[in-house]
Amino acid sequence: MLLQVILEGLGLGALLVLVCAVGIRKGAVGMAHLYSPAVQQRCVKLGLTSPERIRRNSLLFKAVCIPGYIVYVLVCVYGINGARGFVWGFWQLLVILSVMNLIDRFGIDGYWVGHTNAWIIPGRFEALHHRERQTEKVAFWHGGYGSHSGGAGGNYGGICSLSEIQ
Repeated sequence: MLLQVILEGLGLGALLVLVCAVGIRKGAVGMAHLYSPAVQQRCVKLGLTSPERIRRNSLLFKAVCIPGYIVYVLVCVYGINGARGFVWGFWQLLVILSVMNLIDRFGIDGYWVGHTNAWIIPGRFEALHHRERQTEKVAFWHGGYGSHSGGAGGNYGGICSLSEIQ
């Protein structure tokens, strides 16, 4: 049962990677709604996107992806695995979401954003991976300190900021 739940978490992680890949298929500006408001404003100022497009992408993400993730997890836990009651459902949800979060942290944030050019925003700006901010994010979610919180359509956990390249 544990192996099955881990595999379901890998499936949800793959779904997250797919969402990100589709979102940046025409460049990182397609996912500008996950960046900070300062980055969004700069992208609009440079003519790379519009406030309406950022708003539309954010709403689309919130309306389709988030419910999709929730439905996926609930179908896996209660439909496929047949969990009954709170405790059995809770531990399966915890494992599935933890596996997906590890994929997000190390695969997407750690490698894809931090070590590839896929998330570079054109116009003399580059998405930088800040280890200090990443440390705060991890510490916050594990009971330590931190001032950032992730969330759909938000700052994407504070992992990306833009710095002008001289």
